[in-house]
Amino acid sequence: MNERGEKLEIIHHKKSQRFLIKLGPGKASYLKYNVQGNVMNIDATYTPEEFRGRGLAGRLMEEAIKFARENRYKIKPNCSYAVYYFKKHPEHKDLLVEEIE
Repeated sequence: MNERGEKLEIIHHKKSQRFLIKLGPGKASYLKYNVQGNVMNIDATYTPEEFRGRGLAGRLMEEAIKFARENRYKIKPNCSYAVYYFKKHPEHKDLLVEEIE
């Protein structure tokens, strides 16, 4: 939900390999990935500065993890936020291609 109590919808664009949450005209939070074989590389997460701290990147990560589990992909977190997320949520470490230090 946003500050007005509206449900924020996560949109999955499979062709461009992105999950996104529209935040307003020209504004979106997104997670960009690519799949190689059975590995889902999480390459970038982004949230506009004025929307940070609201858990949007975490919600995008949850959706990416759900997608990976449904498709039996392993995950390689390449962006700093994805690495941080997996350190904070060790319950998902079974999805990792390799251990994070």
